[in-house]
Amino acid sequence: MPGTSQKRHYPFLDHDGPLAFAHRGGALYEPNLGIENSMRAFANAIELGYQYLETDVHATSDGVLVAFHDEDLDRVTDRTGRIAELPYTEVAQARIGGREPIPTLEEILGTWPQARVNIDVKHENAIRPLAETIVRTAAHDRVCVSSFSSSRVHAVRRILGPRVATGLSPVGIVFVKLPLPRVLAGLLTSDAPCVQVPASYRGFRLVTPGFVERAHGLGKQVHVWTVDEAEVMVDLLDQGVDGLISDRIDTLREVLVARAQWAS
Repeated sequence: MPGTSQKRHYPFLDHDGPLAFAHRGGALYEPNLGIENSMRAFANAIELGYQYLETDVHATSDGVLVAFHDEDLDRVTDRTGRIAELPYTEVAQARIGGREPIPTLEEILGTWPQARVNIDVKHENAIRPLAETIVRTAAHDRVCVSSFSSSRVHAVRRILGPRVATGLSPVGIVFVKLPLPRVLAGLLTSDAPCVQVPASYRGFRLVTPGFVERAHGLGKQVHVWTVDEAEVMVDLLDQGVDGLISDRIDTLREVLVARAQWAS
């Protein structure tokens, strides 16, 4: 587990054993096929015993924060159009897979107050509504905010302060990967308690035993996405990663149960 250089305590990360995240509710779990990021998908993950959900957020043209991956409705719903250009009344009429409504983040947080939610901010216009939702629902200690955009992560930190857990920005991940002196790397990455990365990126292996050891030495957990094959899950767990983010939530549960690492 991580070292002690990360001084602040983040309740989001408190868990016995590896963190198991249901990616978009578990998009490739058979009951969830075609209904990713829906309340039904998240309910199915909760019923399996998942305590950690992963979702994405976009804001509608009138500032309502919805849990949805794509910037437009076309791929997974029966409607079309860019979410940022549509009022919530129109987005609310769309059905994921032709049957499930698009939830708001506030619905997810309110329906499962015991669940912890990892949130990927997909657009700049979602930053302020996200911060307002976290404050309104008093969810500071049970969310973690991440993004492919360093500026979005930094903006969330500026608004909410250090209490909310965030994933390390893409720039920060580079500082962990580079052979910098530990003190310097620690200073450059001190604002985030976890590193959330793919196992590989463009053919380049990011997660190695050395990377995990270095992140732990900086006091950071390592969460890897999106991991759907059992053998890859086992390999990463053997390397000491602290969390796995998966679409195959049934497979991940089976792997952790077999290793006596499933904590429900």
